[in-house]
Amino acid sequence: MLPTFWTPDELHLLVGTTLAPAVSSKIKSLHREYDLLCTSAKQTRWYQLVQGQIAFEDWLQVDAMYRSRALDFPGIGHCMVPCIDLANHQSGEATIAMYEKDDDGNAILLLRDGKQIKEGQEVTITYGDEKGACEMMFSYGFLDENMESAETLFLGLSILDEDPYRSAKIQAADCAPGFKLVDAGDGEIDWKGDFIWLLCVNSDDGLRFELARTIDGDEEVHAVFHDQELTGGAAQLYALLGKSDLWDVYRLRAVAILQQRVFDQVQVLYGTQDDMEAIAHGDGTEIRNRVFEQAMQLRRLEFELLERAYEDFEKQVSGFLSFCFRLRPPMPKDHRQIDIQYWTSAQGQTDSSAW
Repeated sequence: MLPTFWTPDELHLLVGTTLAPAVSSKIKSLHREYDLLCTSAKQTRWYQLVQGQIAFEDWLQVDAMYRSRALDFPGIGHCMVPCIDLANHQSGEATIAMYEKDDDGNAILLLRDGKQIKEGQEVTITYGDEKGACEMMFSYGFLDENMESAETLFLGLSILDEDPYRSAKIQAADCAPGFKLVDAGDGEIDWKGDFIWLLCVNSDDGLRFELARTIDGDEEVHAVFHDQELTGGAAQLYALLGKSDLWDVYRLRAVAILQQRVFDQVQVLYGTQDDMEAIAHGDGTEIRNRVFEQAMQLRRLEFELLERAYEDFEKQVSGFLSFCFRLRPPMPKDHRQIDIQYWTSAQGQTDSSAW
């Protein structure tokens, strides 16, 4: 069952996970879509006939049917294919079949190489072995019991209201306001996200925003970094920073902010774990056993990935600092604390004790 159908008590189990804000945003979005549908169709004969028989819960069902059964079909994109969209998921070697498009554009289902199937045996496909735990729960409503890693998770980043460039940075970013942690395998952690670079620079570094007037009389905000207009948003800023002599400094700032953001998430998750585990569930409660088990599994997987990411960021920070110490003359021993504390607190990270 998708989390959009969970009870309020069940959704409370997600506090501290990356699924909690995703589900909250999805429910708000579904309400807006339903209201827009009703408003747009209000004057139609169809709506006048059925308005007493449809409700928001019906729109939830429509969303769930599509979201949990749509396939990312090769050469076609997201769609629902009769019969194939009813196949259940199995990951890794347990996957029996794969779906493809033939030369005539028809959807076909093929046995994987080396696989055999007997009469009465279930035909399974994969919903995406690369999908993270949060995405699996969000889109399909379940986690594989053998899943050993959260695989990937998205953490939001915010800019302080006190930053005079806050609204301009958000407008110029052209990307999601956050970053993605990825389990790269073999104990390695990777991260992706260009938004972080807007948190690493301000006017002292050469970032400024100019107001321009179009020929129609409208006003536009243009971002500029060292006289180079940022028409490509945060991604272009990243490319320019990578060519700078201060690249190691910018990377240190970014990693310090990311590590603090991971630390904050771990604190919420860890700080609520005992209370979550003690919540009554099962018969006579508002929390179903299956939902409780899935929520606890998600919490464990995300905590483990966050913990590994924090340790990896710590190694990166130490490495950057060691490199800087080798290149520069001796500095006051509190220089590291002041430098990182400034950049974490300036971007909304209040706890600098970890540094």
